[in-house]
Amino acid sequence: MDATLSPGAVPDVTVTKPDDTAWRDNLNLALICPDCKEVPANIIEEYSMGDTVCASCGLVLGERIIDTRSEWRTFSNDDQGNEDPSRVGAGDNPLLNGSQLQTTIAFGDGRSRDLHRAQNKSTHDKSTKSLLAAYKEIGSLAEASALSKTVTDTTKHLFKLVNDSGNFRGKSQEALIAGCLFIACRQCKVPRTFKEIWALTKVSKKEIGRIFKTLEKFFSKENKVKMEALQQSGGVANPNDDYNTTTSTKAGELCVRYCSQLSLPYTFSHVAQQLAEKMGNIGSLAGRSPLSAAAACIYFVSHLLRQPKTAKEIAIVAGVSDGTIRTSYKMLEAEKERLVDPEWIRDGRGDIKLLPKV
Repeated sequence: MDATLSPGAVPDVTVTKPDDTAWRDNLNLALICPDCKEVPANIIEEYSMGDTVCASCGLVLGERIIDTRSEWRTFSNDDQGNEDPSRVGAGDNPLLNGSQLQTTIAFGDGRSRDLHRAQNKSTHDKSTKSLLAAYKEIGSLAEASALSKTVTDTTKHLFKLVNDSGNFRGKSQEALIAGCLFIACRQCKVPRTFKEIWALTKVSKKEIGRIFKTLEKFFSKENKVKMEALQQSGGVANPNDDYNTTTSTKAGELCVRYCSQLSLPYTFSHVAQQLAEKMGNIGSLAGRSPLSAAAACIYFVSHLLRQPKTAKEIAIVAGVSDGTIRTSYKMLEAEKERLVDPEWIRDGRGDIKLLPKV
C-alpha cells in the first residue's frame, strides 16, 4: 500500500545507477590462429598485400585491411627518372615563380605518353624554364670555383630579383650571372676579383665592371624602396634582408685564400692580413692592385716566418707576374722596420734578417 503524502511534501526517491557491465569492452577476447592456437598469437599485418597473417603457419586470417599509417611514402623504385618523389610533395621553392602545386603524369607507353605530352604543352612556363637554366649555370660556376652553398643561393636570389624586375631585358644572361656572382661573393665575405670572374665566366672584365655598377645601383634602389615601405607600415626591418653596398676588395681579404692555396698555416695568413692593414695605413703600396699587394705581403711574411715561398709559386696562385711581386716587395722591404711587429718574430718564430735583399 502506497504511503500518503501531505500537501507540499517531497517524496524520498532513491536513484540507482544502471549496471554498465553489459556495455564494458570484453578484454578477454583475442584473435588467435585456429590452426596454431598459440597464446599469445603471433599475428602480423601485411600492409603491402592487405592481409592479416599468422606468422607461425602463414594462415590468412583477414583480407582487405585498411592501412592507417602515414601517407608519407616514396615511389623511387617505380620512377623512371631515378628520382625519389614524396607523395606529400616538396616545399615551395622561393627561387621559382608560381605556387608549384601541380600533378605530373608519368611518361609511359600508349595513352599515358600522349597525356604526358599534352600536359607539358599546357603547363609550359618559359620564365620558369629560363630561371632553371640560369640556376643550373650558376651551380656549375660555383662548383668550378669551389664556392659554398651560401654564395650559390645568394647569387640565385640576386638573379631572380634582376629577372623579376624586367629592367635588364636585352642584357646578356652570362653577363648578369657574372655580375650577380661577383656581388654575392662580396656579400658573403669571400670576394673574387674581376680577373677571377672573367676566367670563370669568359665575360670580359670591362663588361663585368659595367654590369656590376649597374646592378649595385639597382639593388640599392630596390632595398631603399623596400625599407621605406616597411617603415611606413610600422614593420621592423630584418638586418639579414638589408642589402649592404659592397666596397672594393682589400688585399687582406685575399691573403687568407692565397695562403690556404699555398698550404701555409693559419698564423701566416693572420700575419699577412695584419701586414696588409699596416701597409694600407702607412701607404707603402698606394696605387697598387689588391692582387699584387696581397702577393707581396705573402712573399714578405713567408720569408719572415722561416717558411719561404718563391715569387713564382705565389704568382701562380695570385694570377700576377713574379716581376710585379718583386717590385711590390721592394717597397715593403724599404719600410720593414715600421711594418714588422715585434710580436710576430718573438721567441724565434721569425727573423727580420731573413728577408731577401732586393
